[in-house]
Amino acid sequence: MDTGTTLPTVVAPVSAVRASVDETVLNEKAQLDTTGSERGVTDDGHETFHGLVLPTEEEKSTLRRVAGKMPAACYYLCAVEFAERASYYGCNQVYKNFIRAPLPPDGNGTGATAPGSEYTAGALGQGSVVATAMTEAFKFLAYALPIYFGWLADTKYGRFKMICWGVAICGVAHIIMIISSLPPVLLSGNAIDMLSIGAAQFKPNISPTVIDQSPHKVAHVIVDKNGEKVIVDPEESINSVMLWFYLLINIGACFGIPTTYLAKIVGYWSAYLIPTILYLMLPPLLWYLNPRLIKQPPGGSDLGNVFKVLGDIFAHGGLKRIGRSGFWEAGKPSVRKAAGSTKVYEYDDQFVNDVRRTFQACGIFLFSPIWQINDGGLGAAANALTAGMDTNGLPNDLLDNLNSVSIVLMVPIMNHVIYPLLRRRGIKWGPISRMTFGFALGTVGSIAYSILQYYVYKTSPCGWNATTCAEILPEGEVTVSTISYAWYAVPVIITAISEIFVNVTAYGIAYSRAPKNMKGLVASINLAMTAVSAAIGLATAPAIRDPYLIWAFAGPTIAGATLTVIFWFTFKHIDKEEFVLNTDFSDMKKDSDRESDEERVPSPIAIDEKKS
Repeated sequence: MDTGTTLPTVVAPVSAVRASVDETVLNEKAQLDTTGSERGVTDDGHETFHGLVLPTEEEKSTLRRVAGKMPAACYYLCAVEFAERASYYGCNQVYKNFIRAPLPPDGNGTGATAPGSEYTAGALGQGSVVATAMTEAFKFLAYALPIYFGWLADTKYGRFKMICWGVAICGVAHIIMIISSLPPVLLSGNAIDMLSIGAAQFKPNISPTVIDQSPHKVAHVIVDKNGEKVIVDPEESINSVMLWFYLLINIGACFGIPTTYLAKIVGYWSAYLIPTILYLMLPPLLWYLNPRLIKQPPGGSDLGNVFKVLGDIFAHGGLKRIGRSGFWEAGKPSVRKAAGSTKVYEYDDQFVNDVRRTFQACGIFLFSPIWQINDGGLGAAANALTAGMDTNGLPNDLLDNLNSVSIVLMVPIMNHVIYPLLRRRGIKWGPISRMTFGFALGTVGSIAYSILQYYVYKTSPCGWNATTCAEILPEGEVTVSTISYAWYAVPVIITAISEIFVNVTAYGIAYSRAPKNMKGLVASINLAMTAVSAAIGLATAPAIRDPYLIWAFAGPTIAGATLTVIFWFTFKHIDKEEFVLNTDFSDMKKDSDRESDEERVPSPIAIDEKKS
């Protein structure tokens, strides 16, 4: 990734945009030139915007695009996400076995097994149906509640405050989980729901806060360190930092590996202790970041205006134009006023365009749930599949962690090799193309789950009852298939790589296509698609059992292949659109900047009435 760039020597009143040159400048106060004009023209005829040289139409099609340098705060926020996700996934990874499997008969009473045992770690012994229902309910809460908390952050409290509250609630949940996993109270369950509520407050607000820090609001022309004229592309800049964001998420998710081993070797209390210790780094890190972040203040949600736009559209024949060109034109204030309306509008035509883009984004997100099901299986189906495989003494949920490991290995390759290579060759791989590739890759990978399940049934001593074979045959007999657990790595790795193209792209779409005061809400709608996939898992939980597991994998695979084709033909035109961030340079202020602005405002002169 080529980020060693310099700006042309033109007047640049917005100091933050100089991130393309030197990161230290990002620590200066971003100030607007309130006395000058936002737009201008250079000596060679280029338009400028806040001192940035805008590319001409010819330059847009001929110059190489690069990702601009991002401020350090972006990467510190990625570290915050790492710690939170490490604690979340470190616990989440062991939930299914905790609920599904009983206490091992050869264990120590803490959920662990004897060394080298073929038994899996467990505690509650509720079976795969209940395990699916409970883990999917946990996921549903963690990804459905963000809609409320994202809206609340937009309208009343702000994103950073909501992040801090979520961290506090999750901290309490971690402590309760450790206590409830000690032998005296082990069989009573765990504080799973509280963890999901804290995660729901944190998750919809962290990715918009990362993107808020970006100083690259518009595409602009610079000359890099090699003397080449290039375009700093806001989309490439955001995609680059969000790749690192997703990398840190998955490094955190790798903590499921030690917690899986700890649950099997020591017990569940130790599996929950490690994420809790790591979680303790969050409060001091957030305290350090607090004065250094650009925070979008709550501005009241634009949701009410969205409904007003829709009301105007449907009141003027919009119902007949759904899905056709011109649908959104009827809601624009200029069109309504031209038709004789005397209504006072609180929004402009650009807001209506933002609403149109937001609805497109929501339409894009609707294709995610089936892909998410293919990425790891329906409910606890994958966990049930591995319970019948020959693990050679390994925890049967260990290789699930290859999902995160694969992403950790692939993200640097994509960020430093593949994407820069495409940019150097002038190939623009648009957001819809990337997501379509990810959907297709997820579908291909999920085919392997069905194939593996078929051969597990075929070779299991219990045939079509492979998942519960250990409960059927006497203790001491072989209860697993001859199919090696190592084969399970194939679908896990392929579907994991698909996430790099789908999830990372969705972060940028959610932010860039949302109105300024709805970014938290739209980000949460993206997250809510995981809740939809969890709801599907809940609804189908009774079917996640022998002998139906083949179709638990094959059904979503077929649906995923069909939806991938529909997705491409529905949204491919978006690849041709120019990437737009509808926040501006006036939003690039930290708390310290606002305090300085207040100091610069002269105090009112007191008038002594007696003297006058």
